[in-house]
Amino acid sequence: MGLISFLYDKLSGPGKATPVAGTLYDFKVKDIEGKEVDFGQYKGKNLLIVNTASKCGYTPQYEDLEKLHRTYGDKVTVLGFPANNFLWQEPGSESEIATFCQKNYGVTFKMFSKTSVKGNDIHPLYQWLRWKTGKGPSWNFCKYFVNKDASEIKFFPSDVKPMDAEIVNEIVK
Repeated sequence: MGLISFLYDKLSGPGKATPVAGTLYDFKVKDIEGKEVDFGQYKGKNLLIVNTASKCGYTPQYEDLEKLHRTYGDKVTVLGFPANNFLWQEPGSESEIATFCQKNYGVTFKMFSKTSVKGNDIHPLYQWLRWKTGKGPSWNFCKYFVNKDASEIKFFPSDVKPMDAEIVNEIVK
């Protein structure tokens, strides 16, 4: 973690993010192909929102994310957000990231354009998630489970794998 990121987190702290007006379904975010995605289309669906990176010790979690997507795709929508916030572990372009994910892990779940998940340039979606949960990503592959009406949002750190019982239990309840 860089000094600036460390200081930002200490000064702003979890849960101290600026409140963001609106709901999850008000966001519009560009996908990895540059097309705008209206989050309104996710109303009524459980979501697993994950900040990802291609050059991280947790990168093999792409395999479990894909397995989760294939196994429980009728019960949860997996959304991947490549981020370069932690030791520059996602340096590639969107097309390089998409190729890496497909070639190495067969990723078919929805991937978005590179997104800042912390710091002064934090994306509004991640600002909203942090405000709602009191927790921001501490590293790559942190996960937010959002229930069908976005009334419950649970944070899971990087070391909780996508197929762990605590995530699967949220999906199937």
